[in-house]
Amino acid sequence: METWCRQLLQMLAAVVFFHASEYALAVRFHGRHRVNASSLLISKQYLLAMICALIEYVAELMLFRELKEQWWVSNLGLALVVIGELIRKVAVITAGNAFTHNIRIYYQENHQLVTDGIYRFVRHPGYCGFFIWAIGTQIMLCNPICIVGFTFVTWCFFSRRIR
Repeated sequence: METWCRQLLQMLAAVVFFHASEYALAVRFHGRHRVNASSLLISKQYLLAMICALIEYVAELMLFRELKEQWWVSNLGLALVVIGELIRKVAVITAGNAFTHNIRIYYQENHQLVTDGIYRFVRHPGYCGFFIWAIGTQIMLCNPICIVGFTFVTWCFFSRRIR
């Protein structure tokens, strides 16, 4: 199988698995009646970022094919995708019912801060996992421009969201 085909199939598998599993876990912990399409975590900004990634990939494939042939870089990106996915899913499963895709800004009486499991080591492991996953997708595609872009955008997004 050619490198470009493998990279695009891995990217498709990573994206489909990430979003389907986010939705499935939300349904598992909150019930189908309390979960909507927003639990797929697909926004206009996210779609724009992925379209930019694909445009960069195709342009560089046509102009600088040797850039996309860096197996070790692509495999490093795949490893980061898997690690990021594992960190995020362990965070979601550890938090259980306390995990939600919606930001809560008001105190809820029945809410308890999760401090065990992976939360003992990382305060926001779900964000950490997605950060690693997102950058890993671009390293996997050998997309140097989007590596920088995804790093900057996700860092800014999470730094605002955490506050």
